[in-house]
Amino acid sequence: MKSKEYRDFTKPELDDKLRQLEEELFKLKFQAKTAKLDKPHKITLIRRDIARIRTFLRQLELKEKVKGEN
Repeated sequence: MKSKEYRDFTKPELDDKLRQLEEELFKLKFQAKTAKLDKPHKITLIRRDIARIRTFLRQLELKEKVKGEN
């Protein structure tokens, strides 16, 4: 998914998507160790998506913190 698409998500949606991607990453890593993966680059793509989501979650957290201080 592109970064622009994640910007429109709410915090609960981002949390849910993060959980889904982490589960998928776990399954892919398990398959990579036990059997042959058809698309090994998919692990890299999912890791990047997880990083994007965590970045957006952190940005939301910082925005809320700044709003609380003002």
